[in-house]
This record gives sequence, structure tokens and C-alpha cells, in this order.
Amino acid sequence: MSKKRTRIIYQFRIELLEIEPTIWRVIQVPSDYSFWDLHVAIQDAMGWLDCHLHAFHVRMPHTRMGIEIGIPDDEEFERSVLPGWEVPMTEFFTEPGKSAIYDYDFGDGWSHSVLLEAVMLKEEGRKYPRCIAGERACPPEDCGGVHGYYELIKIISDPDHPEYEEYMVWLTRYKKKGRPYAPGTFNPEEVKFWNPKKRWEIAFSG
Repeated sequence: MSKKRTRIIYQFRIELLEIEPTIWRVIQVPSDYSFWDLHVAIQDAMGWLDCHLHAFHVRMPHTRMGIEIGIPDDEEFERSVLPGWEVPMTEFFTEPGKSAIYDYDFGDGWSHSVLLEAVMLKEEGRKYPRCIAGERACPPEDCGGVHGYYELIKIISDPDHPEYEEYMVWLTRYKKKGRPYAPGTFNPEEVKFWNPKKRWEIAFSG
């Protein structure tokens, strides 16, 4: 998984589908990223905890064939999944305007649109990946998908709701710098990106 240094940067807009107001991020990543690397950057920018399966759904250039890229499962015979760490993202994201669907947590069923907005030169002295914009906090893990998220927002917005205290205690694990979970807040400067290689080693070394 060693890479040569690149001076080309890809800028993506990530939007969580089926949620209003939109939860979105804009990230910039090196062009030599694999789909695994891009997955890690999306997880970190959105605020997910990377504790469930994921998959990118793309249509390869010059064909109408759909490809699924993620983590292959030897026990799954109905799906053919390419390992993300073996597929350079540039094989699909060939020019601005290209988009894909990124699914995370097949139980809760979170889907994101991934749009390549721009290709640019790296800024000298700038570290990548980076998150440059976004709005609204990521839903908490295991909250029950879109329906569960809306129910959670309804409950924590009403201190008189009989389940308010229970939900607020459960949400303490999602505090940011000591602040309670706040659905309407997001600060791109607080995003911390993992090294994708280290994340891969943690996930598969066992």
C-alpha cells in the first residue's frame, strides 16, 4: 500500500441522502488514494465510527456495468465486491462531475452521494486530506437509520418527552470536546483524519 507523492488533489462533496436539512461535507484528498483511503476520509469527515460494513457503487467509464467496491466477504455468494484497497479511485473518478453512491451500515442503511467537484494542484505547506466545509452533525451510530434519526431529533428537542433523559444519557458518548451532541452544528476545523494504512492494519491484522 505504499504510494508515490502526488501534487494533484481531488475535491469531493459528500451528502447524506434522505435527510433534511442536508448533512454534507467538502473534503480534499490526494489523487493517489484508493477507494479504501477515500472511505476512511469520508468516515472521518462525516463523523462515523467505521464500525460497520461499507460499499461504493460506481459505473465504470465506457461501460454500463455497475461495480461494488468495499470489503469482500468470502461467505457472501450473491455479491461480487472488489477490495477497496486494490482499486485506485482515479479508475472511476476520471473528471469533475463524476459521482458515486457510498453506503455505510447495511442495517441502518445510510447512503451518501459522492461527487467529484474539482481537480486541483496541492497547496504548498498544506496537509491532506482536509475538510474545508460542511453543515450539521452526523447522525449517531446505531440510531436506527433515517426513521430512527428523525425520532431521536424529535425526542431530544422536547425535554418533557418521557424518553428525553434516556436518550440524552445514550448520546453522552457523542460529545465533542465536552459539548453535548448538537444535530445542527459542525466545524470542519475539528475534523481529524486517520492514516488509512493504520486503519486497514487495525481492521485486518487480526
